[in-house]
Amino acid sequence: MKKTVLMIGCGDIALRTAPLLQKKYRIFGLFRHLDKACPFRLSGTRPVIGDLDQRSSLKRLAGIAQIVIHLAPPPDHGMRDTRTANLLAALSKWTKKSKILPQQLIYISTSGVYGDCQGEIINETRRPNPFNARAVRRANAESQIRSWGRRNHISVTILRVPGIYASDRLPLKRIQESIPVLTAQDDGYTNHIHADDLARIICAAIRYGKSGRVYNATDDTQMKMGDYFDLVADHFNLPRSPRVPRDQAADRISSGMLSFVNESRRISNVRIKKELHVRLQYPTVAAGVYEKVNKINEG
Repeated sequence: MKKTVLMIGCGDIALRTAPLLQKKYRIFGLFRHLDKACPFRLSGTRPVIGDLDQRSSLKRLAGIAQIVIHLAPPPDHGMRDTRTANLLAALSKWTKKSKILPQQLIYISTSGVYGDCQGEIINETRRPNPFNARAVRRANAESQIRSWGRRNHISVTILRVPGIYASDRLPLKRIQESIPVLTAQDDGYTNHIHADDLARIICAAIRYGKSGRVYNATDDTQMKMGDYFDLVADHFNLPRSPRVPRDQAADRISSGMLSFVNESRRISNVRIKKELHVRLQYPTVAAGVYEKVNKINEG
């Protein structure tokens, strides 16, 4: 009998992951609105209606799945991830017959929990030091999930994910709008993963992930943010983004973007290769960008 997977946060990555699970698992997905479930039905995903911001709407999640993939972001305010708190409470409820808890939970977190590492090469042993409120909420979600897993003897795996890109997730609009990036001497390192590779890493975590283990779900690229923008611009024959020094950035770069450019780190992915046996289809950003260019040329 197939095991059951429940996907929380049914967006682009879940849509890429579901077909990879279809043959071996029965799949449920949590949706706030039923019309959003249509593209998931092609991979056999059964919709469950509920809202992570409304704990009372999550009653059907109790006992529904052996494996939970938690991709939902925290709310955009506060220091605590109340959505994760609501989810864990719902998964812990008693059913009519017995208390049936998941066997495994995989949480898709962010590499932002490491904060600014000043360009150092780091691995999963680096102590989290979140810099902005968004990363603080992610770190809070990790803490909640770890504690919940220990209390209930459930295998918990955390994937820390950097900037996700794909053929339809490139910064073309930013480049076309000439939004500036930092000068080379002021710029920091950024990290990336192709959306399709992330879907495969999630599947590998189901099969090989160790309980209580953290994995950096990143590719092999060591690139500064401005160089990433230049790479994309060059391949699409667009003018490169203008460069500004850091002391002028606050006036010309949005606060949201600044929260990224103010952090610099190079993240090791050795653990996903050794323990999860991951072979990246797109080991570098250049490989992923070339994929987009090749598709356009073939068309």
